[in-house]
Amino acid sequence: MSSLPKTTIGRAIGNQLIRSGTSIGANYRAALRARSKIEFIAKLGIVIEEADESEFWLEIIIESNLLKKELVDPLLKETNELIAIFVSTRKSSKL
Repeated sequence: MSSLPKTTIGRAIGNQLIRSGTSIGANYRAALRARSKIEFIAKLGIVIEEADESEFWLEIIIESNLLKKELVDPLLKETNELIAIFVSTRKSSKL
């Protein structure tokens, strides 16, 4: 998040958000290539955890006033929508 302040806190939170955000895509790809239903469900669990962590960092950005709420809210909304999709997918995939 290049919009975050170039402070120690801004860089730390930005780095964490980049890690968790990119991990969502990498683990979703791994889920799609799973060798079994059990592996697919497990990988989706990791995707959900990483999306939840991304949501956490976005909330911290808002609560810490690092960026204006209006700038972060669309990202937070999209993150919540993705979490809902992944949770629903995992539930419908249960054994």
